[in-house]
Amino acid sequence: MHADKGGCTRRLPDDQVDLVVEVFRMLADPTRVQVLWALGSREMSVSDLAGHIGKPAPSVSQHLAKLRMARLVRTRREGTTIFYSLDNEHVRQLVTDAVFNAEHAGPGVPGHHRDDSELAVLHSDTNEGQRA
Repeated sequence: MHADKGGCTRRLPDDQVDLVVEVFRMLADPTRVQVLWALGSREMSVSDLAGHIGKPAPSVSQHLAKLRMARLVRTRREGTTIFYSLDNEHVRQLVTDAVFNAEHAGPGVPGHHRDDSELAVLHSDTNEGQRA
């Protein structure tokens, strides 16, 4: 990444800024953040996502439609099932960086600074791991 080399001094074009703002709008919703975080590790169907994040499938489907229009997720059809995944590695990095940044606001050692065994607990599917 080039951010460590003193930053960029060029002004961003307005149309590019508008696209960046749209990405941040998509991240300004708790359900969409949960969806993107879940898709960071594997592709999932609407019903899988709904069960994973504890939201009704129609609601998750509406959020996925918005994320797809914003080009943050993509789809793959297998028979009658549509699977969703992150559109690219930049989306994964953006969500990961946002989560890691938020971890710094809490008490103790942020989860991403822990060792591999502690990270496994942090990202486990159990409630106990989610509280870590």
